[in-house]
Amino acid sequence: MNTIEKAKKLERRKQRVRLRITGTSARPRLSVFRSKIHIYAQIIDDLKGHTLAAASTVDPEIRKSVKSGGTMAAAQAVGKLLAERAKAKSVLAVVFDRGGRLYHGRLKALAEASRAGGLQF
Repeated sequence: MNTIEKAKKLERRKQRVRLRITGTSARPRLSVFRSKIHIYAQIIDDLKGHTLAAASTVDPEIRKSVKSGGTMAAAQAVGKLLAERAKAKSVLAVVFDRGGRLYHGRLKALAEASRAGGLQF
């Protein structure tokens, strides 16, 4: 299986998940995107089309503390920062959207850190 086929399969899984998971104002969607170098997370209200909170490894706060953006420690830092920003916007419960990826590795580290920070999903 080549890279193009893998990307197509990931996109199909992502779209299938998005059909079932939507974020409301009561429970917004926590969407995670993972690249080779960075990890990005947003809390989105799909009904209004607004991003309520966001954090990533390109944020200056995280860049200072983390050596590389593609590590488990970086994912944990993003999860912690996202939970803090969500609490500031009084968002406590979210629906987790893993973007078609397995709940494993950096994705799992981000989810557990955001749970430890006070988000419920």
